[in-house]
Amino acid sequence: MNRISSAALLSFLAFLLLLSGCAGYYFPNVYDGPAVSIYMPTWGNRTDKLGIDSTMYNALSEWFLKSDKISLTKEKEAADLILAGEIVSIHLPSIGWSGAARTTDVKVELTLRYVLKDLKSGKILWEQPNQVWTEDYNTVAQQASSEDEAIQHILDDVSEKIYLGTISRIRKASRGSTAQ
Repeated sequence: MNRISSAALLSFLAFLLLLSGCAGYYFPNVYDGPAVSIYMPTWGNRTDKLGIDSTMYNALSEWFLKSDKISLTKEKEAADLILAGEIVSIHLPSIGWSGAARTTDVKVELTLRYVLKDLKSGKILWEQPNQVWTEDYNTVAQQASSEDEAIQHILDDVSEKIYLGTISRIRKASRGSTAQ
């Protein structure tokens, strides 16, 4: 019994030592600067894909929940920044054919634009006017839902990139304001 408790105590102490060694580690995907409120309206949708705008909003929201210092709001007056975007188009150009003249591989191309703007100064911190994201899927091996899965994969990737780009620009803007 004494041997088990000694091993458990030793493991616990090693774990604490490991944690204390990581105290100065920097997590680039978590914003820990001054509190920032972002007005993020539902994205525009110029496609015929119903619900893609709310799917994009939800994917972005999940990323922004990773930081205790960033809050999303639907009230523009209460916000420091605005992050707005639009899904411009979805194209499904075929890229592979079977011997029976059936499409076997399809590439989903999602075009979007977005902007991050400081509401107090009116300065645009980041703008992507025409960004194209692609994802391939196989129509033979996968079922009809594969197009939706490809789109979801794109939206997840885009959301991560927008989140990381946003916190990078917030950090840069806050460094600039403290230097003045």
